[in-house]
Amino acid sequence: MKIQRSFKKSGGKLYLVPTPIGNLADITLRAIEVLGAVDLIASEDTRNTGKLLKHLEISKKQISFHEHNAMEKIPFLIQIMQNGQSIAQVSDAGMPSISDPGQNLVAACIENEIDVIALPGPSAGITALIASGLIPQPHIFYGFLPRKAGEQKKFLEAKKSYPETQIFYESPFRVAKTLTSFLEIYGNRQIVLARELTKLYEEYRRGSISEILESLVNEPIKGECLLIVSGETEIVASEIEGSYTEQVERLIETGISSKIAIKKVAKRNGVEKQLVYSEFHNR
Repeated sequence: MKIQRSFKKSGGKLYLVPTPIGNLADITLRAIEVLGAVDLIASEDTRNTGKLLKHLEISKKQISFHEHNAMEKIPFLIQIMQNGQSIAQVSDAGMPSISDPGQNLVAACIENEIDVIALPGPSAGITALIASGLIPQPHIFYGFLPRKAGEQKKFLEAKKSYPETQIFYESPFRVAKTLTSFLEIYGNRQIVLARELTKLYEEYRRGSISEILESLVNEPIKGECLLIVSGETEIVASEIEGSYTEQVERLIETGISSKIAIKKVAKRNGVEKQLVYSEFHNR
């Protein structure tokens, strides 16, 4: 297998430029510099990016690039970069490719040996996680849940035994229904509902799932939402009976992967993951 190595070369480049998730003051100096220097900006919504560019006093040509036209536009964008011009790709808010378009364009650039340069910047999921008060590491980011009730419940059933803190995006119009599904499948765990991050009405609601649900009845929410859900932590005596390998095997029988099972057994027993890993794989 050939290992692909990337070095900054001359010629056109793709810059992945994060944009503020709410407060325009969160734009970085480097992002401003890149947006002003590139030849073209590929925007998820040219109207939203246009407002940002106007705020920054940058005049730059844009092209619409979103999930519905990405595959159609990628060959054109690749050709532009192969001709020596550079492109900045931006989503409406936050990091490109994270619950937003971008990954396919990145893959196409890599395939065509075009430099991909990612700028660090705001991410709603991580921003909410570090202020949630829940354990930040390890964590898993899932983005938006499936919308259909059956698919959503099947998804949650597969994730309910994970020990990691889980991060989800959700619409304010669906959040109560989603929390009801969490309560049914995950039990009454600790969660944090965050909304309108970095904006005037930023809010965090912390508590059990049932408490947050009750708060929604009396104080409905508006604006973009995130759900930070604690991982499965309850330890039953029978769950730590037997060797580490036996515990891992019992968890695998429930349908989770060996990797997740090893993490879970290590956490339950208060030992290093490598110890459980070694015993299981050297059995």
